[in-house]
Amino acid sequence: MCGIAGIFGGFDPAALNAMSARIAHRGPDDSDVWWDATDRVGFAHRRLAIIDLSAAGRQPMWDRQRRAVIVFNGEIYNYRELARGLRRDGFTFDSATDTEVILNLYLRDGERCLESLNGIFAFALWDVAKKRLIVARDGPGVKPLYYVADPHGFAFASELKALAGLPGLDRSLDVTALSHYLTFLYSPSARTPFKAVRKLEPGHALCVEQGRITRTWQFWRLPVLPPQTGREVVALQEEFETRLGRAVKRQMIADVPVGAFLSGGLDSSALAVFARRYARDQRLDCFTIGFRGEDATGGEGFPADLPYAQKVARHLDVPLHVVWSGSEMAADFERMVYQLDEPQPDPAALNVLQIARLSRDTGVKVLLSGAGGDDLFSGYRRHRALQLEPWWSWAPAGARRWLQQISQRVSRTSPAGRRLARAFQFAGETPDRRIAGYFAWLAPEAVTGLFAADARAELGDADPLAPLLAAQAELPAETSPLTRMLHLDQRFFLADHNLNYTDKMAMAAGVEVRVPFLDPELMTFAAGLPDDLKQRGKTGKWLFKKTMEAHLPHDVIYRPKTGFGAPLRRWMRHELREHFEHALAPDTIRRRGIFDAAAVEQLVQRDRAGRIDAAYPLFGLVCIETWCRRFVDAPSDGGVK
Repeated sequence: MCGIAGIFGGFDPAALNAMSARIAHRGPDDSDVWWDATDRVGFAHRRLAIIDLSAAGRQPMWDRQRRAVIVFNGEIYNYRELARGLRRDGFTFDSATDTEVILNLYLRDGERCLESLNGIFAFALWDVAKKRLIVARDGPGVKPLYYVADPHGFAFASELKALAGLPGLDRSLDVTALSHYLTFLYSPSARTPFKAVRKLEPGHALCVEQGRITRTWQFWRLPVLPPQTGREVVALQEEFETRLGRAVKRQMIADVPVGAFLSGGLDSSALAVFARRYARDQRLDCFTIGFRGEDATGGEGFPADLPYAQKVARHLDVPLHVVWSGSEMAADFERMVYQLDEPQPDPAALNVLQIARLSRDTGVKVLLSGAGGDDLFSGYRRHRALQLEPWWSWAPAGARRWLQQISQRVSRTSPAGRRLARAFQFAGETPDRRIAGYFAWLAPEAVTGLFAADARAELGDADPLAPLLAAQAELPAETSPLTRMLHLDQRFFLADHNLNYTDKMAMAAGVEVRVPFLDPELMTFAAGLPDDLKQRGKTGKWLFKKTMEAHLPHDVIYRPKTGFGAPLRRWMRHELREHFEHALAPDTIRRRGIFDAAAVEQLVQRDRAGRIDAAYPLFGLVCIETWCRRFVDAPSDGGVK
């Protein structure tokens, strides 16, 4: 797990050192830079040593014959098996790293090497003979990778902040991306707030020659399978347990201590069960967060995690480290926006930062995360809401529009009111649009209305839901509504939101996060399960829960759903009030020129009156202003020749 950056084309090589400095937090153990003046290509690397801690693991790394050089961020969990095959074919190794395995695998298999990798990765490899750069990102999108392709050439980095310092970078804002952050809290596509900077999408690779992208391809896709029928539930439980256990065991490979997030929810608790088993005599440190003063939710409608986490820790006999946090956590708000690279308005990111800091201080550099469990096996409230649609979706369009209108008059001052309004926000729409609408915090027309005249003209008739609708259009026509929703969860909500903030905030503290639920074998198994083994009545993750009954206390498995969040609505009134008042002030809005001051004020008033739940979109406006101050207004540092 590391930080990588590189340039190819007309950039000054001094840019490499500046880019490296901006991602120094990702690799506190070592760093190096390589530059080829003839081909004008260079790499920078920041190392977080996890496998083979010796100097042999240093990057940028060459193969023995200096045919190729690589910078790599991530972990390849099947690297030992791959290395054995390479040795049989005559390849030799100077290190015990997975990095060198990728190098030799490329030299043997070319671009097809990507199809053999089981892991989390973002890497760039320079082929000396072919004078081409190959850049790739793992299938589920665990590891981030940003790039710029402009008249100067091609540049890439693990974090956008490394590219933002390039002089000559077009700093024009992508208003479509900004509309996405307000609609979903993330950008569900390759877009970023800068028009010139793009995310390499999960499971994709680029070929760059002479500083220009010559080819883009997708080497991995989310599995979409017909449901398995006719198999006994007991057999499926056994297979699930085997696959999950194998994924956890595979992802515990490390030459440093491995710990785990432990919220006391089903996903993290299940991982702790298997991690405890495979840790054997080694200590498995677990980490959770507890809130001081206020309860864990601040009135957000969720029960506290801590008692459940403590119960699981006692049950498994593992040490549990608690980050005791309170209102002071809001003081990290501006750092959160900077570390995330994107104006994602979700304070859950601060929980990751707090836990990662404690983990690092405890000497644990690797944490297992339960991210993905809800997205694969159906654990969110929107999945339950979707399953209730047959009770009303048969109604004529006019009746459904009436239901939509009535639901939007419900007061949003309580969690129940907020959930009811969101459940029927798109009731009058088509099925695919309804599914996409469950991910929206504001209706598209409400988001568009927030923009100033020029920005609104640039948006035109662009539909914020378009990326989600396009993804559904790629699915077979017979795909069930629940499978369609889970596909969107995995492709966008997980990759562009949860995984992004988890990686960025953990790496800010120099901690690697691994996600066993996103093991390709386990994802394929989940994709083939019938809907009723995921969501059965009111019970989400049905097969998962039945399987874990033999391993965890019943009240942990069937506890109420809890969000991994923070008391944002209370912070708006207290801890973050100054940030909100400044960022949403009419003068600030007008000076920035992106949004309409009157429309923003109207949104604030409607939220305060309980007529709409706009806490997160309003936080999005604050994050966008904070992001602009840091990334648009700040001077650059780097070089373009």
